[in-house]
Amino acid sequence: MIKLGERLPETELLELQGGAPAPVALGPVLKGRKVVIFGLPGAYTPTCSAAHVPSFMRVMDGLREKGVDEVICVSVNDPWVMDAWGKSSGGEAAGIRFLADAACSFTEAIGMRFDAPSRGFVARSLRYALLAEDGVVTRLHMEEKGGVCDLTGGEAMLATL
Repeated sequence: MIKLGERLPETELLELQGGAPAPVALGPVLKGRKVVIFGLPGAYTPTCSAAHVPSFMRVMDGLREKGVDEVICVSVNDPWVMDAWGKSSGGEAAGIRFLADAACSFTEAIGMRFDAPSRGFVARSLRYALLAEDGVVTRLHMEEKGGVCDLTGGEAMLATL
């Protein structure tokens, strides 16, 4: 599992651009910037939709005031689903960027993959929020139990900055 002080992996995520999936190289997105990345089990799932994304929507202005350049939501979903969710949730309009980790490669590289087949989750992401400064993890929040968004919400991240 990724730890404080470690550099995030150079990997590509996907974003819908012009109606087609386009690779987004994470390295250039992070270079010289303060970026919050929050990961969650799945688009449109109850806690993710009702708590996690809205928590970051509520604190976007505060994060910007603290020098955060970008907030990214990552989920192991396809880019069409992430694009639709970003729009329907209001998260995109609030300034959150929704990126798909369709192959689970980023999630696995940072040690956040989990499987719960009985719940329909295979190759999904644990719930986390991190701050990367120039690609190095300087804040890392993980939930201790499933179905909640207490330690990884936007307010918790803002409180640590």
